[in-house]
Amino acid sequence: MKIQQIDHKLAELGLHLPVLPTSKGIYQRCLTIGNLVYFSGHVSVNTDGSFITGKLGADLNEEQGKAAARQCGLAILAALKEHLGSLDKVKRVVKLLGMVNATPDYQHHPVVINGCSELFASLWGPEHGVGVRSAVGMGSLPGNVAVEIEGIVEIGDW
Repeated sequence: MKIQQIDHKLAELGLHLPVLPTSKGIYQRCLTIGNLVYFSGHVSVNTDGSFITGKLGADLNEEQGKAAARQCGLAILAALKEHLGSLDKVKRVVKLLGMVNATPDYQHHPVVINGCSELFASLWGPEHGVGVRSAVGMGSLPGNVAVEIEGIVEIGDW
């Protein structure tokens, strides 16, 4: 029986995949086209599925924002695992788009999204866990969540 490498790494880091909230929109969480899996925006959720809310620059500080982005990453992993059956099918992170619920004068969006990027780098390494990325500020996000992240991963055999 093959050891699930990514699940093992998550356990070593003391991290748990969250319960995914029920979708309120009409979309697919993940869609595979060829060897690419596109994942819809996943919001900042606690392990129990409750939302991490607040605006960076007003309600949340940078470290709280990074933690919210890491939780988005864990939600993405939960959706990918549900879609693929195993996170070990992910070959590399291709692209992330991180959206930060922020005040108009907030300027540290990339630092916040590092919370997700650092998680993926710790799981797949810097060569496969770090792809191209954008980090932008938003005037609001659904349910006042702190962060939302969407992106693309490549799947394949190692």
